[in-house]
Amino acid sequence: MAASEIPNDSTTGLPFKGAIGPLLILMGVFFANFTSRLLLAPLLPTLEIALKLDHSQAGSLFLYSSAGYFLSLLGSGFVAAKLTHRLSIIISALALCLAQFGMALADSFATLGLALFGVGLACGLYLPCGMAAIYGLIRSSDWGKAVAVHELAPNLSFLAIPVLCTLLLTVFPWQQTIALFGLLTLVMGLLFTFRGKGGRFRGQTPTLSALKTLASHPSFWIMVPVFSLSIGSSIGIYTMLPLYLVAERGMDQSWANTLVSLSRIISVATAFAAGWLTDRIGIKRALKSYLLISGLCSLCLGLVPDSLLVLFLFLQPMATVCFFPAGFAALARVGPRETRNLSISFIVPPAFLIGTGAVPALIGVMGDMGYFGWGISLVGVLVIATVPLLTRLRFDHF
Repeated sequence: MAASEIPNDSTTGLPFKGAIGPLLILMGVFFANFTSRLLLAPLLPTLEIALKLDHSQAGSLFLYSSAGYFLSLLGSGFVAAKLTHRLSIIISALALCLAQFGMALADSFATLGLALFGVGLACGLYLPCGMAAIYGLIRSSDWGKAVAVHELAPNLSFLAIPVLCTLLLTVFPWQQTIALFGLLTLVMGLLFTFRGKGGRFRGQTPTLSALKTLASHPSFWIMVPVFSLSIGSSIGIYTMLPLYLVAERGMDQSWANTLVSLSRIISVATAFAAGWLTDRIGIKRALKSYLLISGLCSLCLGLVPDSLLVLFLFLQPMATVCFFPAGFAALARVGPRETRNLSISFIVPPAFLIGTGAVPALIGVMGDMGYFGWGISLVGVLVIATVPLLTRLRFDHF
């Protein structure tokens, strides 16, 4: 395969069973990548005390990493076009390791924010290149199964990070805890460098004409707020939950992290079920249903009494993860067929900036005002408000 080519239909790739090893290595790299952006959440109560932060400052820390992630996602196509997807993945892992060590050395809000910006920059290179590596490595008839395995990484991160941080904090200070995750990133990057496969080709540079074509479709502008608030209700609320449970609801930090972790177990299965249901009832109907249920669960999570809190801690993530199979299926149908892949490149970066940056910052500000729970509920209200927009959603092809 020529270095400048991008496989559009990898009929000559490896069968799924023959690519399990390389696929698991890529999943491991993605796990380390996604974990680095979630790591701050269970550490926030500790960091507030250690660095003397208020809730607004704590929440705004996610804005730094999201800003870096936003810029890196936008620029990843240019990097992969100059280098290769494989080299971009390696650079992403090594740079992320250095950024995590920078987090461990931070001694103030400013230095921690700068390190988190670096984390976002390093992380954003991975996703487009990792997906391209999978599509180039595995034959097209097995892409669905391959992506399903790869997408286990974020769900496992949601599940593992609170428990791992709780256990590590009983032995190590927070600085060494972060450094250990930096070592994990380094190990996975080196494993991919020496044993990983795929991605030995360059990417295509995003063009202004492609963006103009997509921007001319109303559905493009509908999916931006829909995706932004769905990411906010999933990752955005998740990142603030440990702090909310400890500072607002009076829970012990270890118990709060344990609950947040346990609440993600069932959501791994509901994501698969949601994908199956989307095929049965159609994308638009699925999106409306998932957004409405997700918004209602987020609304209740911030307002229910303590007696119902644990129930909605489990219901809310089960509902929010259902959106993404239908959401990405919708993105692939926005605009003409030739811009299908670029719709993700142009919609996901601002959605992550808003959902994982602005949403936690908003919740933190409202927490300082004495309305922490109302901040979470407001996100739920905004999610519900996107449902009427879907009546105007149109797909160019099916």
